[in-house]
Amino acid sequence: MRLLLLSTPVGPLGSGLGGGVELTLHNIAQELHQRGHSLQIVAPQGSQETLPLVGISGNLQVTAQTLERDAHISLPTNSVLANIWEYARQVEADYDLLVNFAYDWLPFYLTPFLHRPIAHLVSMGSLSLAMDQVIEHVAIQFPGTIGVHSQAQADTFAFAKQCRCLGNGLDLSRYQFQTVPNDFLAWVGRIAPEKGIEDAIAASQQTGIPLKVLGAMPDPAYWQQVCQAYPNAPVSYEGFLSTQRLQQILGQCRGLLMTPRWVEAFGNVAIEALACGVPVIAYRRGGPAEIVQHGKTGWLVEPDSVEGLVQAIARLDQIDRHTCRQQAEAQYSMSAMGNRVEAWFNDILRSAN
Repeated sequence: MRLLLLSTPVGPLGSGLGGGVELTLHNIAQELHQRGHSLQIVAPQGSQETLPLVGISGNLQVTAQTLERDAHISLPTNSVLANIWEYARQVEADYDLLVNFAYDWLPFYLTPFLHRPIAHLVSMGSLSLAMDQVIEHVAIQFPGTIGVHSQAQADTFAFAKQCRCLGNGLDLSRYQFQTVPNDFLAWVGRIAPEKGIEDAIAASQQTGIPLKVLGAMPDPAYWQQVCQAYPNAPVSYEGFLSTQRLQQILGQCRGLLMTPRWVEAFGNVAIEALACGVPVIAYRRGGPAEIVQHGKTGWLVEPDSVEGLVQAIARLDQIDRHTCRQQAEAQYSMSAMGNRVEAWFNDILRSAN
């Protein structure tokens, strides 16, 4: 297949501003390239990627999760999103399939006007009435072209039955299994209100167990506000790290805390932790609740319950770290993900012919 992969417009690849979408795009691109498919990535200027990439200039898009549910659709002046899709329009004849990674209104609206089929990998659950409406139109007009990461994510939409559930995958060779942990916890992700980092910090303060925070920090003022609310929490910010450095720190921790206050579509960091042999403590909400095997590879606790986190932390030693790695290998390898994505693309192309 000749594939054109169109990235998220909220930040350059490698910046962390795109959250899990950046890792997902990178891994899918790497696996499909390995399988002999021809591909080109289109992303905001300044993106970092080892595969062929076209950088597009323009102003970044505001992330959807920061907007109200009934917010109007908007584009900044000289929008990088509009520029990415103008480029796609110009070159689409050179490709068999366009793959959209942007959770934004414009690519869905443009779908009927382009000549090549588009696979839309939707990275979030229902957040916006306008987005729900435009994705549903595409799901009905172009059946089978809407991909999601988890059933929990699909279930936030009225058109859940039209969604193709793809999970996700990692290059497990990049994650080193660590048998014996050190006495600290980890929290990994974009530091933003919908990720609920306050609850992880509160649990750290209650237990006295150090918490290492890793991820992009788009709003330092928010981070400072959270830290001031929990002055006695033994928390340290380790920065936004490369996969190599991230897995080194993550693999040493006793457990990963996942505290989303929204329906997380999947949760790449959960499978990154499992790949290192690290048990995951997650709220029973969204994608992480489908990944964590309760009592085997981690603990699921009631959403928004700090006390539940504290109780689960006390039970971390009951989880066998080898079982965590085994789950990652069985369900979330690059090969397993590649099989699912390749089959999805082939089905779309068959339907389009």
